[in-house]
Amino acid sequence: MPNVFIAFQRNEETRPIVEAIVADNPAAVVNEQPAMVKIDAPGRLVIRRTTIEDEIGRDFDLQELQINLITLTGHIDETEDEFVLSWNP
Repeated sequence: MPNVFIAFQRNEETRPIVEAIVADNPAAVVNEQPAMVKIDAPGRLVIRRTTIEDEIGRDFDLQELQINLITLTGHIDETEDEFVLSWNP
């Protein structure tokens, strides 16, 4: 199964977002570069609003991901509560 991935600018705003993504996706692999952080996962990656809110201690709109987003790969399925990258069969 091919990997999906998402990459963000590496800064203090994205640190808790990355931690939340890793908490919800145990198979995810984080690759930190000087200016970006890339998260790979086999087949599917779920980003949950509630987990991010727990990490940052405030309400979070998943549209805020766009501010520091560099690139991603996979099919996107987005609701108010989840942002999912996957490869559909």
